[in-house]
Amino acid sequence: MKTIMTAMPRPLSSGVFIVLLCVFFLVVAKAPAQEDPGGHAQHHPGQTDSSDAEPAGTSPAATQGTAGGGKGGMTGGKGGMGGGGMGKGMKGPKGPSSPEELYPKLMTLPSLTLERRDELGRQANQRMLDGTALLSAGFDDLSAATGREDFQRMQDATARLREGLMQFESGLAAHRAIAEGKAPRNIALQWFQRELDLLPLVTEDHSFSLWGMKPFHTITMLLLAAFMIVMIWMYIFKMRRAAELLQRLSAGGESIAGEGSAPAQPVSAVAASNSLWTDSGKPKKWSGKLRMAGIFQETSDVKTFRMVEADGGALPFTYLPGQFLTLTVEPDGKAVKRSYTIASSPTQRDYLEITVKREEKGLVSRHLHDAFKAGDMLEVSVPAGALTFTGKESDGIVLIAAGVGITPIMSVARYLTDRCWEGEIYVLFVCRTVEDIIFRDEFERLAQKYPTLKLHITLTRADDQWTGPTGRLSKESISEFVPNIAGRRIHICGPNVMMDATKELLIGLGVPKDQIKTEAFGPAKKAAPKAAPEGAAAESASQTAGAANVTFRASDKAAPLPADQSVLDVADELGIDIENSCREGSCGMCKITLLEGEVSMDCEDALEPEEKSDGVILACQAMSKGNIVVDA
Repeated sequence: MKTIMTAMPRPLSSGVFIVLLCVFFLVVAKAPAQEDPGGHAQHHPGQTDSSDAEPAGTSPAATQGTAGGGKGGMTGGKGGMGGGGMGKGMKGPKGPSSPEELYPKLMTLPSLTLERRDELGRQANQRMLDGTALLSAGFDDLSAATGREDFQRMQDATARLREGLMQFESGLAAHRAIAEGKAPRNIALQWFQRELDLLPLVTEDHSFSLWGMKPFHTITMLLLAAFMIVMIWMYIFKMRRAAELLQRLSAGGESIAGEGSAPAQPVSAVAASNSLWTDSGKPKKWSGKLRMAGIFQETSDVKTFRMVEADGGALPFTYLPGQFLTLTVEPDGKAVKRSYTIASSPTQRDYLEITVKREEKGLVSRHLHDAFKAGDMLEVSVPAGALTFTGKESDGIVLIAAGVGITPIMSVARYLTDRCWEGEIYVLFVCRTVEDIIFRDEFERLAQKYPTLKLHITLTRADDQWTGPTGRLSKESISEFVPNIAGRRIHICGPNVMMDATKELLIGLGVPKDQIKTEAFGPAKKAAPKAAPEGAAAESASQTAGAANVTFRASDKAAPLPADQSVLDVADELGIDIENSCREGSCGMCKITLLEGEVSMDCEDALEPEEKSDGVILACQAMSKGNIVVDA
């Protein structure tokens, strides 16, 4: 090693040395790795090759006149350890530092004599010296060429550096094989493989494989496939759930009560909760307290009352568009119940609104307008009513209202437009003056935003500033506004006089009676007793003893049931509380069960077929000439 160290070049400045060292490693890292087929066959003597072609070329170092040409190995080519064993194409010019037989000798090292080992050691030492000299000369040339920016000489210098390094490494490999006593064949093959950039030898793997994959890769792919299958299944499952929920949200009853079919299906996001709906698809009854959140003035005598869940959050019930609720208030310290149509849409899950007109003789309406304020609690029972429409009953709807009867019409209109229902919506609204048009701004905005909604407002007491239609509805105004009126489904809400007159007009236009749905509104009123003819008082008194009786089993009371009075009339006289609202047979609030006997009813629109078969009757309509027993 002393001889090697004396052959090293003179020291360079630190800056130049760092630059040259970086260039050196860059060049060595990017050195090409090629081998000609002929040379490959020659250094594997046990194999034959039919190709005698010479290599396509040699590395730049082969033209430098160095001891080993090519990449700087022990002979020629890219740096092999023995010229004779590497093939003619890899040889460089022969010289004193080019022992051509070094590689074959190293391969047969275990069989060499001690003298041959010494000779091999001297040859390896000489190659290290030659490599050191090439490195020194290469550094000098590279330093000089860098200063002159002579790129060609810089390239030649780097080739010489590469050649010198390979010369030194080949000699070092031989010394290692001799000194360490390791298998020289393996050391030589590893060095040869590294210098020619050959891939590691791959031995045949007889372990389990699937489609050419290792067990680890197979397991990984199977896990990924299983994960993908699970994700696809979850996606399909969620889409089915979403489709079912959407179907339930968009589904409505085939018809309203009285038509012999089930009521509307769930229509809001809470439809997913079975606790809000009965098995037949109707909203469940709910009673409790709601908090007054806000009060809005609609007209001079009409206000909207917005109620929310007492503790915040979504409403604990749902309803269908067009249904009503019943309030229990105590204006004079005594509980009084009144029913009001819900004006808001079931799509609004955080609040509920009723719109109430202040009646001078209305006990509850005056109390709501004059006494209630935001933050007050209200006792509510909800929902009820059969004048509903969800869009499933027909592909179009005609909504006719007068005065405050617009509230169920507005609920339906809001619901259908919230859901962007594609059917046609015709709204005919009769008011007295411009100041009496409830929801005017909202209706006009909906008509402008949704082309499917057509609005017709007519005034019976219009002033000179009104440019729209005037007067009451007529056959001409209805047929002109609504084409093909005879084939339309129609809902009417308003005073009884108005509804009766409108029904006659529609029947005259060819609309079937079963396509016309009505609902009276206003406070519950006891039907006025019919005046007895003069001179009939004694006859009435004599017949009272033989009149039919009605027994209220739950209340344990009984009383005569005159032929001209309903069960509800008798219950009022006895102080038996039966919820009621319209007393017209359309709201369904006064439903009770007939346990014994038979009754007749002029109107039973609020009863469904299954209720009739179960003995449910409307107390406001039930009359009988025989004894009956009811569950009330």
